[in-house]
Amino acid sequence: MGCCSAKANAQGTYDPSPFTRLVGTSSSTKYVQQTYEQTYSGQKRILVVCTDEGEMKMTNGKTFNTGNHPVEMLVPMLHFRDAGFSFDIATANGGPVVLEMWAYPNKDANVASIHDEVRAMMEKPKKLDEIPDLDSYTAIFIPGGHGCMLNLPQSVALGKLLNQAHERSMPTVTLCHGPSVFLSTCVDGTGQSECAYKGYKSMCFTDKTDAFTPSVGYLPGPMPWKVQESIVAKGVIVINEKETGAVTYDRELITGDSPDAGHNLGVLAAPMLVKYALENNL
Repeated sequence: MGCCSAKANAQGTYDPSPFTRLVGTSSSTKYVQQTYEQTYSGQKRILVVCTDEGEMKMTNGKTFNTGNHPVEMLVPMLHFRDAGFSFDIATANGGPVVLEMWAYPNKDANVASIHDEVRAMMEKPKKLDEIPDLDSYTAIFIPGGHGCMLNLPQSVALGKLLNQAHERSMPTVTLCHGPSVFLSTCVDGTGQSECAYKGYKSMCFTDKTDAFTPSVGYLPGPMPWKVQESIVAKGVIVINEKETGAVTYDRELITGDSPDAGHNLGVLAAPMLVKYALENNL
């Protein structure tokens, strides 16, 4: 078992096994700075919606030490910054952003740079229900990591903002387990009974892979609920069958399948965000 078993940490939660950290994380990323024909020079920002919870209780009672995956958050943000954008960061409760630090690429100077730039916002983010509308924003970005499943899919405040973005055709960017937040668009209190992304094509970390990973110790036990199954039940069309770093877009929705999609997602999304902002005089 050893190297292929999730490991209890000092806090009593479980980190991924040494084996899965060896093959599934890296000290650097695939980020390469892009050259853009047009960049954004306005004052409106990208709203980055993160998790402020990091403990996921699995069906066997063990607790996974999770949060937002740092590569999924910070690599797309590097591309958005390169395209001229700045950020606001928000969480459900206004608590500090929780990262999966066991996945942090600690030899990547570019990631360290953007992290330092937004660190103060991550430590004292806005509270979602204190953001009344999207008038100050050009796009919404919701990074993945299992932690985004904890309190964002049931957030009425997030659901209302995503519905506003949908109505405005405002770019909405997410990856991996981030599509779990699609469920928020039709929770009680949003005024909507149908998911905003019904009929949309999307990438998503697959339930099949989530079911496999406890056997190699990435997760300490079976998932408490299934993202892919849940969003498909709401009418979302998940087009990937495995994780390859793939990305796609459908109307305003821009998605990636896994942490490995972080760079590809930024490359795809950044010029689309610039185009939307310029065409709408933002």
